[in-house]
Amino acid sequence: MDALKDVNLDGVKNIILVLSGKGGVGKSTVTTQLALTAQKNGLKVGVLDIDLCGPSIPRMCGVQGHEVHQHDAGWLPVYTDNTKTLGVMSIGFLLTNQDDPVVWRGPKKTAMIRQFLSDVTWGELDLLVIDTPPGTSDEHIAVMEALKGVKVDGAVLVTTPQAVAVGDVRRELTFCKKTGLHVLGIIENMSGYVCPNCSECTNIFSSGGGKSLADHAQVPFLGSVPIEPALAQAAETGQDFAGVFTSSEAAKRFSTIFNGLLENRQITSNGDMDTS
Repeated sequence: MDALKDVNLDGVKNIILVLSGKGGVGKSTVTTQLALTAQKNGLKVGVLDIDLCGPSIPRMCGVQGHEVHQHDAGWLPVYTDNTKTLGVMSIGFLLTNQDDPVVWRGPKKTAMIRQFLSDVTWGELDLLVIDTPPGTSDEHIAVMEALKGVKVDGAVLVTTPQAVAVGDVRRELTFCKKTGLHVLGIIENMSGYVCPNCSECTNIFSSGGGKSLADHAQVPFLGSVPIEPALAQAAETGQDFAGVFTSSEAAKRFSTIFNGLLENRQITSNGDMDTS
């Protein structure tokens, strides 16, 4: 299949994909918090939600129920506030009823993803974060084929500490290797539970699986993020967790992870990539 010729990403300086080997590891939460942290650091950010069967990004970004508007150049993303520094595009905006399932075969999913990549007018963006569905299926192949010829900075892989999740991320690493997708690093989500009363962190699942995998695969370990009730509440209500709960442990970890991405990729505050 030929690469898409009219991908509308000319004004996008940096592109990151967020991948997970299995569902339920918090991939969309990580996507949302990375985008909000980038916005808080002065970057103009877009989030493209291609998890067609589970589009949770609109709720997490506080824009659920909004409508997508069209103009001569294509679809306009839905912005989270009047600054227009964080735009979102998701199939969730196109559903008549939010409870309607997306029951599509592979070719229709591929066509929808290609349309997202060609018809959304992001304008000038410092960073586009693409939230993908779990696994290594049609949607991932469609994105990689459509982005041939477009500079993609790489992928952030999300896991939880348990061995079953880490095992699935091993397959995700193999997918990245086969498709030539650079791995920016691994994040271990749900790494401990932070008590809202005493702020003590308890490893209810175990910990260290993500770092061990990163060491084994010789890719960066970006950091771990604990379970925190305020983060779960923010995801449910669309609250700006990075802005409201700045002093929380999870917010600090996301800030550290984002700063690590800036340092590793040498992305400056205006989004330019230093390739020296």
